Amino acid sequence: MTELYDVAAIGNAIVDVIAPASDAFLEAEGLVKGSMMLIDEARGVDLYGRMAAGVETSGGSAGNTVAGIASFGGRAAYLGKVAKDQLGEVFAHDMRATGVRFDVPPLGAGPATARCLINVTPDGQRTMCTYLGASTELTPDDVDPAVIEASKVVYLEGYLFDPSEARRAFAKAAGLARASGRKIALTLSDAFVVERHRGALMEFIEDQVDIVFANEAEVTALFQTQDFDAAVKALAARSQIAAVTRSEKGSVIVSGEAWHEIWAAAVDKVVDTTGAGDQYAAGFLYGLASDRSLPVCGQLGALAAAEVISHYGPRPQVSLKDLAASKGL
Repeated sequence: MTELYDVAAIGNAIVDVIAPASDAFLEAEGLVKGSMMLIDEARGVDLYGRMAAGVETSGGSAGNTVAGIASFGGRAAYLGKVAKDQLGEVFAHDMRATGVRFDVPPLGAGPATARCLINVTPDGQRTMCTYLGASTELTPDDVDPAVIEASKVVYLEGYLFDPSEARRAFAKAAGLARASGRKIALTLSDAFVVERHRGALMEFIEDQVDIVFANEAEVTALFQTQDFDAAVKALAARSQIAAVTRSEKGSVIVSGEAWHEIWAAAVDKVVDTTGAGDQYAAGFLYGLASDRSLPVCGQLGALAAAEVISHYGPRPQVSLKDLAASKGL
C-alpha cells in the first residue's frame, strides 16, 4: 500500500484550558505542582470556576504531536473521540485546520468532550486536572485499518492504558501496524500512568514497540530506580529507539550501542511547559519519517519543544518548517 501519512496518532481528544496560577492557589486547591490527576465532571466545573482567566485550545498529547508534525510540513492523521457538542466541534475544526486528517465520528450521547484544566505557575510548571469525558469512549471500531496501514509510524499515547475500551482500540492499532510492517511508537505520557500500568506497559514495549518516548521521571519510574543512565539503558534494551527528555538538560537518544546527547534549544523565557514533550515527539517523528539521522531528529524535537514553551498553549504558534529551515535543519 502507498504510504499516505508520516504519522497516525491515537490519543485522548482533549480541549485544554490554560491559566496562570500561584503556588498558593495550588496549595489551596490541594493540587500537587507538576502533576496530572484525573477528575470527574463536577470537580472540573468547580475548579474551572476558581481558575484565573486563560486560553482554551484543542489539545491532548498525541493531538498536539500531530499538529506539530503538520507544522513541520509532515502528513498526519489523528484518531480520538469527542462528543457532539460545542467543544467537540471546536476540537475537530482546530485539528483539521492544521492539515491533520480527523474523521472519527463524534459521540452522539454520553459524556461531554474531554477537557484538561492546566494551572501554570510563574516558573512555567504546569499542573493538570483532566476530565476524560468522551475521550474514553474511543473503541476498536473507531480505528480505521486503512489509516493505520498507510502510515509510516503509528504513535500511541500512554494515557490510553486507563480506559478499557480505549486500550482495546490501542491494541487493535498496534496489531494492524505490526502486521503491515509499520513502526510503532509509544509515549509513556506521565509517571502516574507508569505507576498504574508498569507491568502492562513493560510487556507491550517488549512485544510491540519500536520507539519509546519518555521523560526522566517516567523512565526512572518504569524501572523503579533513581539511576537515570541505568533506566535509559534498560529501556533501550527493550526497544529499537529510546528518546528520553530531561527539560533544560536536553535529551538522550539511544539505539543499540549508540548514545546521543542532544542539547536543549535556547529559549528567552520559559512561559508554559505544556506540550513540550508532545512537540519534542513531533520533531523527532517528523525527522524519522523524513529519514534524518537520530541526532537531527533530536535537534528537531528540541527546536519544537523550545518554541512551544515560549508561549501559552501546547501547539506551535509559528511554522516549525520555516523555523527548522532558519536553523539549517
